[in-house]
Amino acid sequence: MSIAESIRKQIAPIHPEGYLFIGIFALVSLVLFIIWRPLGWLGVVLTLWCIYFFRDPVRVTPVRDGLVVAPADGKISSVALAVPPAELGLGSESVPRVSIFMSVFDVHVNRSPVSGEIERIVYRPGKFLNADLDKASEDNERNGLVVRTPSGRYGVVQIAGLVARRIVCFVKEGQLVAAGERFGLIRFGSRVDVYLPAGTKPLVSVGQYALGGETVIADLAATAAEPAFRAA
Repeated sequence: MSIAESIRKQIAPIHPEGYLFIGIFALVSLVLFIIWRPLGWLGVVLTLWCIYFFRDPVRVTPVRDGLVVAPADGKISSVALAVPPAELGLGSESVPRVSIFMSVFDVHVNRSPVSGEIERIVYRPGKFLNADLDKASEDNERNGLVVRTPSGRYGVVQIAGLVARRIVCFVKEGQLVAAGERFGLIRFGSRVDVYLPAGTKPLVSVGQYALGGETVIADLAATAAEPAFRAA
């Protein structure tokens, strides 16, 4: 393997959603160089950050019935019982919820926690509070998905944050998704909540760092065979 190929393997690709923003940052940097050189260099730093923000690394997802993987990169900010948003139609009883907070330095591509069918997608406008706050799950702008699987129905909610002003969803109702498959993205700093079937015991704790598509957050079949793995 050549040095160039080795370097390419270490650099995460950029998600297409970021091309426009990177171009804008680069253009503004050029203008700033014309106005005042130090400002131009500041623009270069911000452009590099924008490239870093929209990175979309390959992930190796463990594949086995019953496994639930993290839908996003970031810190586990909450593991608790909570009532799912009413618009998801998951009932009014509290179920296990795992919340992952994404800072502006985390990968913001979101991945399906399980394999199944997208049963429902519901967008709800709202506020832009700090996504790390618990009440952000109720008050902030959000986009909710219900994924139907043989083991139950899972709620996945993309929540806008203090800086995030745009939730992007790539999938449609009725579409089949695989665990670890990309389904959306949030710009720029946000949170994703996963509502698990009643009785599920989460395997993560508050403060733990999760990798989207790789970290197992629950296992509904803990006594089953070892999982296989799939890169995506």
